[in-house]
Amino acid sequence: MKRNRFLYCKVMLSLLIIFTGLNLVYAQTSKKEERVRKAAEIKQMVSSKDFVFKAQFALPMGGSSFQLTSEYDVRVTKDTVVCFLPYFGRAYTAPMNPSEGGIRFTSKDFQYTVSNKKKSGWDIVIKPRDVNNIQQLTFYISESGYGSVQVTDNNRQPISFNGYYEKNKEENKKE
Repeated sequence: MKRNRFLYCKVMLSLLIIFTGLNLVYAQTSKKEERVRKAAEIKQMVSSKDFVFKAQFALPMGGSSFQLTSEYDVRVTKDTVVCFLPYFGRAYTAPMNPSEGGIRFTSKDFQYTVSNKKKSGWDIVIKPRDVNNIQQLTFYISESGYGSVQVTDNNRQPISFNGYYEKNKEENKKE
């Protein structure tokens, strides 16, 4: 009787170890597949000029970083760039209208340049031709979907934003 119980426990313990090991191998494989799928999705978004950058942190040139609690983004499509970002930092000229604060513009005429990073990811430079103050937006995108944007303005210090990239959804494509 004792021998049967001991044998039963030994078999159950062996099966438990085998199933746990198989589960760990499967979990690592699925994580790797998820990373590959995400990298392919990001690559497709970059090449098709169809993505949204969601800002989570603002990094002004001369100060500490700010966590953003509202939704700020930059939407890029083949024919339009819509930017809605806050601004913290030094402005060399103030806008006449107080509602023109922040970095808000829509550009339909812009230069879009993509270059691959050495290890992984992409650098994208957008130079709007129909917006007076903005010189360029520089996007740094990793294969995991995280990255940053640096906004270079003629009348203000540059500012960077950290956040993540996602596919431009249909409801975002109103314009």
